Amino acid sequence: MMPALSWACLVMLQVFTVSTAKAIEVLSARELASHCARLKSNPDGVDGQYCIRYIQGFIDGAVATDARVMLNAEDAIAGETFSERAMRTRLPSRADINRAAGLAGFCLGDPLHLRDVVDAVVADLTDEKMQDEPAMDVVYSSLQQQFPCEL
Repeated sequence: MMPALSWACLVMLQVFTVSTAKAIEVLSARELASHCARLKSNPDGVDGQYCIRYIQGFIDGAVATDARVMLNAEDAIAGETFSERAMRTRLPSRADINRAAGLAGFCLGDPLHLRDVVDAVVADLTDEKMQDEPAMDVVYSSLQQQFPCEL
């Protein structure tokens, strides 16, 4: 009995003494702009690719999240069972993604080259009054302004 109690005390001590994980540092628009400044001169370089992939990842995340949120909301309204929803929503279809695009407030039509989108966003990153804002906010605002949805 005593070794088990000692073991439990040791585990509890570790739980309470483990340092908490640090939050992810927010990327500023200034930092992203510094990477994107090298995009025209060296698009295949580390900084150019960082710029492109950040913006592409933002768009991919927004599209995937919006489609999933829309489908989950529709499922809740429809009263589907969990298994029915699981079978129907393994992956959002292209039609689901297109319907959900308006939730983000920006719409990227087909066909639209990624580089055209990146160039439009990069132009907005250089706005001095936005430099200290989080990059995600500036990218989001830029996408909404540059690529509004047609209703």
